[in-house]
Amino acid sequence: MKDTIIYLIRHAETINEDGIRNTDETQQEINEKEILSIKGEQDSKKLSENNELKNIDIIWCSSYTRAKQTAKYIANENNLQYNLDKRLCERKLGNIEDLAKFMNDKSTRDPSREQLAFPEFKTQDGESANDTNKRMNEFISEIIEKYEGKRIAIVSHGGAIKFYLLSYCKVNENLNLEYKGKELDIVSPCLLKLTFRKNELVSLEQINDILYTVKV
Repeated sequence: MKDTIIYLIRHAETINEDGIRNTDETQQEINEKEILSIKGEQDSKKLSENNELKNIDIIWCSSYTRAKQTAKYIANENNLQYNLDKRLCERKLGNIEDLAKFMNDKSTRDPSREQLAFPEFKTQDGESANDTNKRMNEFISEIIEKYEGKRIAIVSHGGAIKFYLLSYCKVNENLNLEYKGKELDIVSPCLLKLTFRKNELVSLEQINDILYTVKV
């Protein structure tokens, strides 16, 4: 039986858009269209050249712009097209006023970390950690069954990845995820290697040397 390898990737760094915005875009539309910074583009290219991402069989990613901009380099290195699935998108923040009220009483200012501690919480029109976990699990279970024994790259988002990993990790006192005693750092970009035997996770590893290629 050949194991299925999933490379779960958080998109690279995005640009801060702090200028005047004379548009009619909603906060959700702005979020979906957020683009990579120049550093993010450079890091995405370096990431794609890492040996772990050689010989990928198929690439899936979120439909958000920043995820596609990260995935395009991996696709180019492997001479593949990337595929889109809305279940890989970032969790919907929903009503920003609801979120602000929730965050006022919390010790950090990172909503995704707070939602790890309160996985049922969601704003009006938003998603909870549990909602996001459910759709991510649904998607990944489907592709493990369909592409058993393959090497699969998935480009998604910080919150979505963290909430998916609630299925396998514990949340420590600092609101960070731990897998078998090792803390995970879901930065932009990050690369996690998940090995499945059938539908059972047998190992989860964070690849820390993602921004350079080891020549062989």
